[in-house]
Amino acid sequence: MAQTLSQVMSQNVISCSPNQTLKDAAQIMSQHNIGSLPVVEDGQLLGMITDRDITLRSTAKGKDDDTTTVAECMTSHSLVYGTPDMDVHEAAHLMSDQQIRRLPVVDQDRVVGIVALGDLATEDQYQNEAGEALSGISSRH
Repeated sequence: MAQTLSQVMSQNVISCSPNQTLKDAAQIMSQHNIGSLPVVEDGQLLGMITDRDITLRSTAKGKDDDTTTVAECMTSHSLVYGTPDMDVHEAAHLMSDQQIRRLPVVDQDRVVGIVALGDLATEDQYQNEAGEALSGISSRH
């Protein structure tokens, strides 16, 4: 039987709030060596902020990362997320199609976990899917 995201996801979700500054978000990313963060308020997923969002929507436009909030630069439309009962293969394909390396896991409007391509790659049976997803992501950038 196929594994679900609840079996491979990390329940320790590193996130930020929409009111934090971009500098705060960048420091969190740096501290945890990740390039994207779910933006969460009261347990609900409001958006995603990536290092690329910060670069293109703030730094490149001369905004001050000490005062610009995450809410001003995050992606909040067409959010991509998985559910705890989603099949791991389905999640890998979704990540490849959407060109994302970290997939928030949402249950009843609450962020309950996150799955990274690395999580899939550590599961022997999913190494092919993780490799294909990474290949799909990398070839489009």
